[in-house]
Amino acid sequence: MNIPVGILAFISGTEIIIILLAVLLLFGADKIPEITQGLGKGIREFRKVTGDIKKEFDESTRDIKQEVDDMKDDLHRQADEASDQFRSYINDAEVVKDIKDVEEDLKG
Repeated sequence: MNIPVGILAFISGTEIIIILLAVLLLFGADKIPEITQGLGKGIREFRKVTGDIKKEFDESTRDIKQEVDDMKDDLHRQADEASDQFRSYINDAEVVKDIKDVEEDLKG
């Protein structure tokens, strides 16, 4: 007997008691152990499936996160290289300006 466990999430305590009494009246006391075994098996199977789904999701997101982190590191590295190159150009421009200033001082 497979009972979807998701249904149990929407049932209150009073409703569960009424259902248990109905099961007792319909099937008798001798069938209740079999029913609870089936219910327990269904719950275990549901937990196993949800655990497998969670594990698969975590593995997928771990791969995606690693790719994003790698891209972020590459962007930081490229930004640092561009910044260093820009500083180098500024320093070169300042050296050229200093040389021109010295040339003007020598001429003037």
